[in-house]
Amino acid sequence: MMKTLPRLLAAAVTSLPLIAHSAALEINIGYVGFEPDHGPVLSNILPEPADAGLKGAELGINDNNTTGRFLKQHYTLHSVSTDQPTEVVSAAIRLYDQGVRLFVLNLTTEQLTAVERELPDDVLLINSGSQDNRLRTQACVPGMLHTIPSRAMLTDALAQWLASKRWNRWLIIEGNQNGDQLYAASLERSAKRMGAKVIERKQWDFDTDLRRTAQKELPPFTQTDEYDVVVVADERGDFGEYVPYNTWYPRPVVGTQGMSPVAWHRVVEAWGAAQLQSRFEKLADRWMNSRDYASWAGVRTLGEAVTQTRSSDPAELQRFILSDKFQLGGFKGRKLDYRGWSGQLRQPIPLVHPRALVSQSPQEGYLHPKTDLDTLGFDASESQCSVKGDA
Repeated sequence: MMKTLPRLLAAAVTSLPLIAHSAALEINIGYVGFEPDHGPVLSNILPEPADAGLKGAELGINDNNTTGRFLKQHYTLHSVSTDQPTEVVSAAIRLYDQGVRLFVLNLTTEQLTAVERELPDDVLLINSGSQDNRLRTQACVPGMLHTIPSRAMLTDALAQWLASKRWNRWLIIEGNQNGDQLYAASLERSAKRMGAKVIERKQWDFDTDLRRTAQKELPPFTQTDEYDVVVVADERGDFGEYVPYNTWYPRPVVGTQGMSPVAWHRVVEAWGAAQLQSRFEKLADRWMNSRDYASWAGVRTLGEAVTQTRSSDPAELQRFILSDKFQLGGFKGRKLDYRGWSGQLRQPIPLVHPRALVSQSPQEGYLHPKTDLDTLGFDASESQCSVKGDA
């Protein structure tokens, strides 16, 4: 060891001038977020923070600069958040005109498509906002990467856990919002994939105030053939919070309420996640949520690619990100990388209730020729997408 150490120190000293004399690299990353007014909801849910996603991007920039300081790389975030859908595309164009070529976009599916259509081809776009399955299958946005999990990844993660419990008879309850119906459709796909049976799929379309009437209205609504579990699709939180303990049969509740599959949650603490949580809370004065995590992962993806390639060219970064050489440390117990066919970030999915981590999917025993992470969401044979630069 004593003979080896001087050689290591000599090698390190020899390499320092190469870094010191190299030109400083300025990396500009644009963040565009759409924060709409969701209108009144029918329950006492905690509202989504107005800066969800943005604070994750800011933390990612801080983390990039922590590493970049030693490599003469400096990262700057140019952020625009709006509640006006007509301003999204123009905001992205303004950032492009200012020289930004790398974008993290917390937007809807339609807005993502519009931004890609209006911007020139010399950009790299990362979706941190839309969970739409169609973006990973047939309504593909050319060249786009996705750090936020698709709905299919979430519902497959949940279905694997339910299968491990042998809770194979599902009652699905969905809301009347478009997102609820897309989530419920994804649940049906996952049920079929994992061998579960949907006893019934019912839509909650009442406008009653369940804060006062849940005990009276929900038991008869959930009365049907016997089921093992109630699976809720209520992304906005209109009624789902009141389903637990109010079902006809005494059964667990999972889905968007109860025990939920998420990209991130404050109860994730293993694999160094507590450190990430602490740094985020210090920055934002609140807990990190899934959109924050997806935006953080998008900015960190760009930082990792720049560090490894010593380039800020979007095409070169994309090629590296989609290659077998790329890995992202995501505080989920696994090194994360991207699916070449859809640009989706492979990642484990935590299954949580509000105060604890229950499990993490993929569950043990789910095998795949490449990686068990590809048992979550759409595999290559299920997708019509083709990402630019994919070999």
